[in-house]
Amino acid sequence: MSRTVTARDLAAQCLAEVALGGASLRERLKPAQAKLPDPRDRALLTALVNEGARWWLRFDHVLDDLLQQPLRQREPALHALLVLGLVQLEIVKLPPHAAVAATVEATRALGRGGFAKLVNAVLRRWLRERGARNARLDQELVTRTAHPCWLVDALARDWPDKAGAILAADNQPAAPMLRVNAHRATRDEVIGILSGAGLEAQAHPLLRDAITLAASTDPTRLPGFDEGRFSVQDGAAQVAADALDLRFGLRVLDACAAPGGKACHVLERARVELLAIERDPRREESIRANMERLGVSCELRTGDAGTPADWWDGTPFDRILLDAPCSATGVIRRHPDIKLHRRAGDIAQLSREQSRLLSALWPLLAHGGRLVYATCSVLRAENEAVVAAFLAGQPDAHPQPFELPVGHRAGDGWQILPGEGGLDGMHYAVLTKR
Repeated sequence: MSRTVTARDLAAQCLAEVALGGASLRERLKPAQAKLPDPRDRALLTALVNEGARWWLRFDHVLDDLLQQPLRQREPALHALLVLGLVQLEIVKLPPHAAVAATVEATRALGRGGFAKLVNAVLRRWLRERGARNARLDQELVTRTAHPCWLVDALARDWPDKAGAILAADNQPAAPMLRVNAHRATRDEVIGILSGAGLEAQAHPLLRDAITLAASTDPTRLPGFDEGRFSVQDGAAQVAADALDLRFGLRVLDACAAPGGKACHVLERARVELLAIERDPRREESIRANMERLGVSCELRTGDAGTPADWWDGTPFDRILLDAPCSATGVIRRHPDIKLHRRAGDIAQLSREQSRLLSALWPLLAHGGRLVYATCSVLRAENEAVVAAFLAGQPDAHPQPFELPVGHRAGDGWQILPGEGGLDGMHYAVLTKR
């Protein structure tokens, strides 16, 4: 007889695959959500997996002290379920009896009912010793911040006065943010539609197309989404369209287009001739589907932005957007598994790739044109250092000074740090050719 799946046992399986198996949280979460018909169960699943990944580095190894024999290798889903039990007690702040009972029940739903007494005993022992154990966790850098040591050190080096605020912002879940499609609706119209559905939504005070939702939800199930009236996109990413200074008839290149949000925003903003390049053909299909939903279109090609000879026709572009592959250290609050998957050694490799793309794309920019270099990183090695090295070796490249109403000047560009203005972390530099 088949077992009835629940939000908690699905969350444990997802979290084990993400934290112990190296899987992408986003990719594992979608099929799990599809198994739960009730939207409340889907919301609980999503919250548990995200918070479990966010706080994994605090609670993972403490279980070794609470168990005679670790479960991490032989029973990974059960180990993840215990982490989720601690998260529900210490982070979500569920009443102890409810958190313990629900976790024990999820043990049975996992098909591991033989471990029910063990799970109950471990969580009750934690409750008896929680004060002393939390104090010990707070003494260690990794467990106190729930960030890998290399990243804490990098933030302290790059942003000594802001590192604490960045770490705190990373550990706070971010409410969904929407981008209104000006071709299909006004921002006030979308806010009215959402309010009519009982959702609290407000215009972002600093961005012309952005709406912030007061509570987490599945935006793809909101009224107006299927009709293309809005997309899901953090406000920091929406800045790209402003930085490009778009006008009618310009020839524009989006060099690293996936997941396609910025390309769609460009097309919503102005009637331009846009070429979008994406390296992964699987992601290209999702871009096409999103454009169809929004009622916009452009030329979309599969290719490596760093080898333009494979796809460029020789006609210069007036605008180039290089949203470069990066460490994604600015979007941890929305993608907490980045803390588990990214390594210190990745940064130098990413910096080389960013420099390669920037150098390869610069010859494609028309004289008088504008290239926007963007990353969702907060690390200077991927941002100011890449731009400064490029400018030093490219005499016809000049930084275009600009400021945003939130963030900080960073070399020749501008840095938004996580949480500032309610936004994710993003870096922008605008370069002109003359």
